[in-house]
Amino acid sequence: MKNFSSKILLGLVMAIAGFSASAQEFKVGVVNLDRIFREANSAKAAQTKLEQEFSKREKELTDLGSQLKTQSDKFEREAPTLAETQRTVRQRQLVDQDRTFQTKRREFQEDLSARKNEELQLVIERANKVVKTLAESEKYDLILQESVYVNPKHDITDKVIKALNASK
Repeated sequence: MKNFSSKILLGLVMAIAGFSASAQEFKVGVVNLDRIFREANSAKAAQTKLEQEFSKREKELTDLGSQLKTQSDKFEREAPTLAETQRTVRQRQLVDQDRTFQTKRREFQEDLSARKNEELQLVIERANKVVKTLAESEKYDLILQESVYVNPKHDITDKVIKALNASK
């Protein structure tokens, strides 16, 4: 579906460009969001903020996982010498600890993903404002955010990144 709509959009752009070429220049720009996420200071700041916000929980999860692995290895070594009831009790404990670990890890991933989406959305909103300002000031007729191929003369990502970095 996306490919079909992209083809329609491309066809419209080409048709409009063909019709307006005789009357005036049709100005097109393309912005690469991935580069903005990698290179813009606001995106880097958002990434740093997320790392600081989630580093403690990530360390706790890593420690909990290591602890669980150590206990599991110890159980594997000692299992043959344990009485059946002890073996069953310790096995249940390990299963419960693993279940708790998996739940905490899933919650961590969900929380991190939600916060990452929030921060990226803020970066996108700022970038869209910059793109709109740039489009109006430089009289662009159309600015696209995603494309399969871009002639470098139409790529305005550097301008957007510079404007984002200049604004606070």
